[in-house]
Amino acid sequence: MFPPELPASDASAVPAEARIIDVREPDEWDAGHIEGATHIPLADLPGRLDELPAGETLYVVCRVGGRSARAVAWLTHNGYDAVNVNGGMDAWVSAGRPMVSETGESPAVL
Repeated sequence: MFPPELPASDASAVPAEARIIDVREPDEWDAGHIEGATHIPLADLPGRLDELPAGETLYVVCRVGGRSARAVAWLTHNGYDAVNVNGGMDAWVSAGRPMVSETGESPAVL
């Protein structure tokens, strides 16, 4: 069974108040991410579950959707309500949604 996902064409439909979990690597996060998102690299997810709210829908994002799909499958298996933002940050940018950077430069998707 496939994990729940939001099609790449619907990245603009992620609610403004959504709880977003970014599972990309630190260099990708630093270059550009969604303001207010929580950064938990995919490999760190099992050890950081206590940082995730129970009972809230989690929108999980990576660059294009592969890592986030794995994270959503794992999260839903462990009782979380999680949705893969298919198309990831590439779809986010294509939908005209804003990003911020930790580098002091214009945000970019790596």
